[in-house]
Amino acid sequence: MKCVEVENGVRVEGVCDLDLAQTLDCGQSFRWTEREDGSFEGIAFGKCVTVRLENNTLYIENTTKDDFEKIWYDYFDLSLDYGKIRDEISKIHSVLCEAAKYAPGIRILRQEPYEALCTFIISQNNNIKRIKGIVQRLCESFGEKIDGGYAFPTAEKMSRLSPDDLAPLRAGFRNRYLVDAAQKVASGEVDLEKCRYCDYDEARAELMKITGVGVKVADCTLLFGLHRIEAFPVDVWMKRAMEKLFPNMKPDDFGEYAGIAQQYIFHYSRMHPELFDS
Repeated sequence: MKCVEVENGVRVEGVCDLDLAQTLDCGQSFRWTEREDGSFEGIAFGKCVTVRLENNTLYIENTTKDDFEKIWYDYFDLSLDYGKIRDEISKIHSVLCEAAKYAPGIRILRQEPYEALCTFIISQNNNIKRIKGIVQRLCESFGEKIDGGYAFPTAEKMSRLSPDDLAPLRAGFRNRYLVDAAQKVASGEVDLEKCRYCDYDEARAELMKITGVGVKVADCTLLFGLHRIEAFPVDVWMKRAMEKLFPNMKPDDFGEYAGIAQQYIFHYSRMHPELFDS
């Protein structure tokens, strides 16, 4: 993989197993918008960029080679060999093999942990369009103004707010959960960095100290915010998929790359609702 600075950004050659639409619009991140030309504009780690992919070459506008190496290389998880992982997990089950072939360009984003925690709190009993609207209003109301938009607000900033302060977000019952999350993260009562390396059950329990964070939100935070790719979040879609397509199988049966398998299954199931008609 080779990164070269070009006018207004960088060009990254030799990018494999990445599809921007499959990765950025599959429900793991809520701050990316697809443009008419197929590129995506988004904000992560306080940086607003536009990305597009052409023939295994990734173009990132409004960034530098230094920022690519410090932020975007990890963000798009470009160090991990997804082709090799796909080959390994395809041996587990024929349907998983089909799902992996259907969306081989999905990668697990390495998002900022606190942002992932908050966005998946917001995701509870919600749809993607509405989640994106709430997240946008949260950033515009309380995030730092940056070139091109607003950064995600810090836990310290949000810890000083009340649920009533969040009323304009129209997030309903989730406002109380967001404030509790901010206060516990800002105070250190919940240690997100500890959750990156400790025993998985311990990490899940740490996150579930937060009011309103159950197993599903904890697993999503661990997978998408802390890159615990053994995580296997189960929502309504995944419950149906497991019952219909993988009867008698449990999340543990998908091995060390269960989170990647989960994303293939989740996307495949959403795009093939006919599988659940009978």
